[in-house]
Amino acid sequence: MEFVEVREGLARILVPKAERIYDAPVFYNPVMKLNRDISTLAVRVLGVKSVIDALSATGVRGIRYALETQAEEVWLNDINEDAFRLIVENVKRNTKTEPELTGRMAEFRGARKITVTNDDANRVMANNFRHFEFVDLDPFGSPMEFLDTALRSVRRRGVLAVTATDTGVLCGAYKHACRRKYLAEPVRGELCHEAGLRILVGAVVRYAAKYDLGVDVLLAYYRDHYFRAFLRLKSGAKKADDTLRRLGYMWQEENGKFEYNEDFLPRRPGAYGPLWLGPLKDQEFVGALLTAAENSHLGDPRKTPEFLRLLAEELDVPFFHDTHALARRNGLQVGKLTRIIEELRNMGYRATRTHFSPTALKTDAPFEDVMDALRELQ
Repeated sequence: MEFVEVREGLARILVPKAERIYDAPVFYNPVMKLNRDISTLAVRVLGVKSVIDALSATGVRGIRYALETQAEEVWLNDINEDAFRLIVENVKRNTKTEPELTGRMAEFRGARKITVTNDDANRVMANNFRHFEFVDLDPFGSPMEFLDTALRSVRRRGVLAVTATDTGVLCGAYKHACRRKYLAEPVRGELCHEAGLRILVGAVVRYAAKYDLGVDVLLAYYRDHYFRAFLRLKSGAKKADDTLRRLGYMWQEENGKFEYNEDFLPRRPGAYGPLWLGPLKDQEFVGALLTAAENSHLGDPRKTPEFLRLLAEELDVPFFHDTHALARRNGLQVGKLTRIIEELRNMGYRATRTHFSPTALKTDAPFEDVMDALRELQ
């Protein structure tokens, strides 16, 4: 296997040389630098002391946790033997320490304890019951097969970070797969990315409730080809019940108008969900991420702060209005997004851009007034 060295944040790691990233025997995706930037910032901002990256591949995410945060205990795991050997080598390169090797486990004891395992992620998490303050699931595809053990491995007031890259499933291209994996009816069309994210969060909420755990969403977002959510757990049956009340369903009409309600059962046919209808961010947390990003060694120093700034400024209400889709659905010309936002603000409403689409806005204005703003600019 031939390797090249890449630098990301403070980490310098070896990755397999391949013409296409999916052909490499151990997977490294440079597009996910922003994902790993935000994750590393999250561990720093939260003051996490123990963290596991359950599906590590090259180990870059866990190594960045060890180098760029105050975490005292970092676990990295991968079931692939080539990945395990590469992770051990990359940890050695970045910590300048030698491991204690015991079978399929390597332990590094330096300024912090780093444990590398070569095992099934579910077994590793199940063997560390309520051990970690921060559990990171970043699989290829759906995280659902790891969710039960992740919820048992994380402390009852800890944080679960979840990535889903099966966007086609969550966005309704494969609705039967969405029903099987997430027990939800997905949305097609312009709202699919926000609906897919809310289906993912809703699925975690329902799984967590089985263990009498409620959920606070610190941040959930869509980017490139994936969904990502940082979820703080709250212990107690009442907190689980309160969180479940934020689940519900949405409907969309031919003209683009959408409605939703927080109800455990749909009230009429054609419902999409169940999905999370609560906040997608904690404003203080996102502000702290943005502040931390301004003084950090980032993998993507341009895009990460820019994206966090967009998230910080975005109005946090369920669903958005895509101006191009509305114009197409209603036989209108497309107006400038900035002017439509300005018009809505002049009408007394809040309105912002949204990270879900460059042609969309979020607002607390009713649909009829959004359409009036579009028509005003014809």
